[in-house]
Amino acid sequence: MNHRPAQGAGIAVRYALVASPGLSLDAVARRSGLHPDLVRRFVALGLLDAGRDGAGRLVFGPTAPADLARIQRLRSGLCLNYASIGLVLDLLDRISLLESALRDRDTRSDTPPWT
Repeated sequence: MNHRPAQGAGIAVRYALVASPGLSLDAVARRSGLHPDLVRRFVALGLLDAGRDGAGRLVFGPTAPADLARIQRLRSGLCLNYASIGLVLDLLDRISLLESALRDRDTRSDTPPWT
């Protein structure tokens, strides 16, 4: 994303000038502290979402560094292999969807929640 810092008071404010097409492989690797080959491996294993630009290079969304940190925490904290990490990520995403649906249902319902 192209940003221009504002002047004055020592506070930098960023203004988006154009929509960013996404983060490059090098940017994601640098921000996450991982080797680009490992990031490519995570994409190949389906643990990290990525698209391709017109030249065929990997392009990542803005949450990719945080997603990689999550993968690394699962790997080191729970000693999981990459196949297990994929399963855990799927389960965590499903739990998140179910919790969101419950919150939405509770806010639209006239009956009080059971808890």
